Amino acid sequence: MLFNSYGFIFLFLPVTFFVFFVVGGRRAMHGAAWLTLASLFFYGWWNPVYVALLLASIVFNYGVGLLLARESPPAWMPGRRTLLAIGIGGDLLLLSYYKYANFFLDTLNPLAGSSWSLGEIVLPLGISFFTFTQIAFLVDTYQGKVKEYSFIHFALFVTYFPHLIAGPVLHHKEMMPQFADPRTYRRNYDHIAAGLTFFAIGLFKKAVLADGIAPYANGSFAAAASGQPLSMFEAWGGALAYTFQLYFDFSGYSDMAVGLSRLFGIRLPFNFDSPYKAANIIEFWRRWHMTLSRFLRDYLYLPLGGNRKGKVRRYVNLMITMLLGGLWHGAGWTFVIWGALHGGYLIVNHAWHALRAAVGFPGPPSRFSRFAGCALTFVAVVVGWVFFRAPTVDQALAILAGMAGLNGVSLPAGLAGYMGPVRPLAEGLGIAYTLGSGTQFVSTYLWVAALSGIAFLLPNTQQFIDRHEPRLKNTLTWRPTRAWAIAIGAMFAAGVLTLSSVTEFLYFQF
Repeated sequence: MLFNSYGFIFLFLPVTFFVFFVVGGRRAMHGAAWLTLASLFFYGWWNPVYVALLLASIVFNYGVGLLLARESPPAWMPGRRTLLAIGIGGDLLLLSYYKYANFFLDTLNPLAGSSWSLGEIVLPLGISFFTFTQIAFLVDTYQGKVKEYSFIHFALFVTYFPHLIAGPVLHHKEMMPQFADPRTYRRNYDHIAAGLTFFAIGLFKKAVLADGIAPYANGSFAAAASGQPLSMFEAWGGALAYTFQLYFDFSGYSDMAVGLSRLFGIRLPFNFDSPYKAANIIEFWRRWHMTLSRFLRDYLYLPLGGNRKGKVRRYVNLMITMLLGGLWHGAGWTFVIWGALHGGYLIVNHAWHALRAAVGFPGPPSRFSRFAGCALTFVAVVVGWVFFRAPTVDQALAILAGMAGLNGVSLPAGLAGYMGPVRPLAEGLGIAYTLGSGTQFVSTYLWVAALSGIAFLLPNTQQFIDRHEPRLKNTLTWRPTRAWAIAIGAMFAAGVLTLSSVTEFLYFQF
């Protein structure tokens, strides 16, 4: 079931919301149980068979967690470190089979001259997210950070429908106190108002903005896949269109998840903080998919040694973390390259900071330096997104060749008559003209310009809504007033009216 569907918005959500507060108002545990059952129904709507897989994963991890939490383990039980390894190994084995088995065989068969096959393996929705969520639970239990072991609360923690399919990646300690708090199960109209606003903005981002620019990204990548060489403006138009499609698609989903959860009185962690405004790649990863960045730091980078074992080991740890982060997103060499690119970016960024400190310039950059850093970071991120989007390495390289101008620089002939005195200058620079009215070209760049303005100039959703944060000094700030209700209602209506062709969220495939 998709957030951006009529069935979810007008049937599943109202029924779940109403029953939750009726049942939970009488007894909190009953409210949690209802929300767990509703979440399992939500997941099973896609494929009921995989509900059994999800439940088996929950029972396995809960059982291992209980054993890890025992103060006096029986003699037959393996050591806690071994038990943790068994739990994490079981989770990774499940994930590896469904997500990476065929990728491994597809890579091995040409090298070994074999033809092994497991047939088609259908990837369960959200398996990367609920696997990482439960690995974090096991590690936190091993470290003594888990204090509450209600099975219903644990099952809700894993299956909670706002985050189940595409995150955010949750920590046990940030959710369990909310599930146990009786106030969660009583209607709070401030939460409801903020939740509906988050959801409406997220729906607008996804259905109107991301889906609106998607055809221009898809057209360029489809042309590259068919072998058509793309000129520089065509390639950059497609890459930039995908850059903003992905951002508004995933940040829209995350806003909807935060809003849905706020309706039930539960706060989810934010996943985005205007990442394209980042002045360097380190800052970008503190702002993009923040809960995944937190997981990779806490459960991979730091256990590998972090920056505690010298510069060389630090850079190796960064590269390993980003390579595995790339593979987490998808089983393919394009994702490996994307992870390697970002690992290399981070190494260069850390080395640059070390160099500045060594030569005596450790202070904050100037306004111009920050602007230049933001532009450079954005271009580096766009290059990475080409590998993230392209189904094969060859197609990604074809797009990048066009972006580099290797296929020439041209404009649609239909634009020539509108260029006025600029036309001779363009021709002097070697810009050619190709057949076409230019409608597609102009539409692409108008969409890119509009979404650039939103991403770079406007406050993000949490800045826009959360008026209780004193550090946020925005002139455009939401208030639960009639005027804002009309404006948000219009955004919601625009989102709903575009649902005639429902599209999946891009991160569902990861």
